[in-house]
Amino acid sequence: MKKWIGRFACFLIVCVFSLCLYLTISGYLMYCDALRGISLSDKVTEIRSRDNYTTLDELPEIYLRAVIAVEDHRFYRHKGIDIIAIGRALWTDIKAMSFVEGGSTITQQLAKNLYFTQDKDIRRKIAEMFMAFHIEKNYEKDDILELYVNTIYFGNGYYCVHDASLGYFGKLPKDMTDYESTLLAGIPNAPSIYALTNNPELAKERQRQVLNKMINHGLLTVEEAERIMRSNG
Repeated sequence: MKKWIGRFACFLIVCVFSLCLYLTISGYLMYCDALRGISLSDKVTEIRSRDNYTTLDELPEIYLRAVIAVEDHRFYRHKGIDIIAIGRALWTDIKAMSFVEGGSTITQQLAKNLYFTQDKDIRRKIAEMFMAFHIEKNYEKDDILELYVNTIYFGNGYYCVHDASLGYFGKLPKDMTDYESTLLAGIPNAPSIYALTNNPELAKERQRQVLNKMINHGLLTVEEAERIMRSNG
């Protein structure tokens, strides 16, 4: 009996290893195909040439801190992927028996926005990881963050921070208040839910989550967060 259990265990290990190998190779080939379509440098040049492109020095500091706090608080410490976040997301997915959390870093999200679809496909996820390493190898962290806020979706047809700020608040990003900055930072997590034109109250609840994360990560004091919420724009 023990002999058969051992053989079955070995068989399972071989199957799991083979599946992982297949998915890794498939993801790598998907990554290579994406770069063959258009190089990363050409893609970045294309984005930076847009009239609505916004540089980091044109964005409020509190907006950038809010984005990092809520999307990827270890952004400046990892090399493209966050093993801790992936492990946490995997455990969440296993408990839910569903793909509910991805653990993506800002770099991975940028990779997805530049090259891949939003489909929850594990091969796409692996391709995204390869692309994240490629991006980190060729660009500084500030460049990555800048490209990210210029390629994320904010709902209501706004695909960059410039358009979202103008559309929601009627002003350029540099003129956003602390309230508007922290409100806007929470929307990309689920733009169809948090878009200000759809669910302003849910967007405000999300803003509280953003502020709490900023407090937890030492990017804001409790007093500052309370002042921001009281200001209401």
